[in-house]
Amino acid sequence: MTTLIPSSDGDGYASLLAELKDRIRTARLKAAVAVNQELILLYWSIGREILARQVAEGWGARVIDRLATDLRRDFPEMTGLSPRNLKYMRAFAEAFPDEEIVQQLVAQLPWGHNVKLIEALKSSEERLWYARQAVEHGWSRNVLVHQIESGLYQRQGKALTNFARTLPAPQSDLAQELIKDPYSFDFLALGPAMSERELEQGLLEHLRSLILELGKRLRIRRQPASSRSWWAGLLSGSSILSFAAALFRHCRAEDRGL
Repeated sequence: MTTLIPSSDGDGYASLLAELKDRIRTARLKAAVAVNQELILLYWSIGREILARQVAEGWGARVIDRLATDLRRDFPEMTGLSPRNLKYMRAFAEAFPDEEIVQQLVAQLPWGHNVKLIEALKSSEERLWYARQAVEHGWSRNVLVHQIESGLYQRQGKALTNFARTLPAPQSDLAQELIKDPYSFDFLALGPAMSERELEQGLLEHLRSLILELGKRLRIRRQPASSRSWWAGLLSGSSILSFAAALFRHCRAEDRGL
């Protein structure tokens, strides 16, 4: 019995493909937002602790250099633990003292966005306004900087409103920066120390799940020998995995600066 292969331009197949693409994009974005939120909350708590200890214990600025040295000894893969970044964490906690605001709003932005907010703006009201606009409109860091420098807040003068969006638009520049943020990769220890074998194994599991789901949705019950070989090759897929690993390393090698 010959197994029918759906036409790529058929309505049923096209709708399935569109649905799966949307599902993948949404799942990736949710995962990126969750990781980013944990990272931003961690940075905020570190900054708050440094501020509190400096006030209570009278510690000077040199304690930050010592903390950076000791922390990086145990977490060498986390580039975000540099003295410069620890100072940004302290400034971040000082600029956003309300933990609820951090959780609900600024934790939805990558660390680079937040650094720009505390570097470029002195007013708490302006910081919150630009943070909301960045999430609402999916601004990249460069667009955020441009809007600040062009004085968008002064030109529009909109009051702060209730904030409803929980995820940036999947196709927005902000969503792409969240997914590829190098600070999130380092936070998860997905840095240079991670072996290619570990990476490929993780990619393999995700590819298997996706392919098996697609097979069920297409109701593939029987295949000729050539078709079975093709699916088996795809499931073991060393060439596909090697390509995915290379693509992952390429993304990691992109701009890591603030």
